[in-house]
Amino acid sequence: MLIWAGAGIAVKEALHVFPPLTLIVVRFTIAVLLMLALGLVFRKNEILGLQLADKQDIPLFILGGLFQPFLYFIFETYTYQSFDSPTIAEALLSTQPVLAPIFALVLLREKITRNNIIGILLSTVGMLILLLVGSNNFALGNPWGVLLAFLTVSMSVSYSIVLRRIPSRYSPLSIVFYVQAFALCMFYPLWGFTEAGQLLHTLHSTLYTLHQATPLLAVLYLAIFASVAAFVLFCYTVRKIGVTRANVFNNVRAVFTAILMWIIFGEILPIWKLVGIFLIIVGLFISQRYEKYNNN
Repeated sequence: MLIWAGAGIAVKEALHVFPPLTLIVVRFTIAVLLMLALGLVFRKNEILGLQLADKQDIPLFILGGLFQPFLYFIFETYTYQSFDSPTIAEALLSTQPVLAPIFALVLLREKITRNNIIGILLSTVGMLILLLVGSNNFALGNPWGVLLAFLTVSMSVSYSIVLRRIPSRYSPLSIVFYVQAFALCMFYPLWGFTEAGQLLHTLHSTLYTLHQATPLLAVLYLAIFASVAAFVLFCYTVRKIGVTRANVFNNVRAVFTAILMWIIFGEILPIWKLVGIFLIIVGLFISQRYEKYNNN
């Protein structure tokens, strides 16, 4: 979640040079090639090994790729583009823990406990306090931005459901590799019809900004850390503790975003933001505690 919190800032930086779909294609092309190399080097590793996909499991990988990254990152990138501040976008995208228990209950029959609900609500209240209270530039802007944020969250939760359906014999890296590889097969035609004609202009802009380095470093951050490291870690987590409990951690993104904005851009952390951080952390622990007690 720390990595993904930084991704919101990186996307805004990278969009100064790359059009939205071009940015997505570049970051995931780099990510898939990197995972292929890692999977072959650490072939026997439980987490980083790369196994061949069975034919009967390919539809699940395709479905996962359709939900996230294909639809998710199209919706997410345009969501960030719809708002002046990444903080407002994060506020809307951080509603994921509220939808996750509903999806998990209906599709996976995952049990939802009272503490799950209390923790999710408390953490969500903390997230809203952290991101929205005291904001003097809060503006939802185009209503399409709000709709895009809702669709983004729905795709992410659906992706978590698919992760639980994929057989356990696959390593987290294998799952993420196949999901993103199939997603790239969807991205390339869409990119070809929409933004491929801007490629020369994008290359010119990239060369012009080489001396700044920031947009290119943002792309590398998105490819290596946000598209590989964070996805592998999240895949491992969902398969170990379930969709509901794993998605509660999405509220921690708001905490990390506030801290990163403070460190990088000098944004102030007043008392209500500290209260919000406290509520998010307390809610997170409450949501996990009851199920851990049952498992013991």
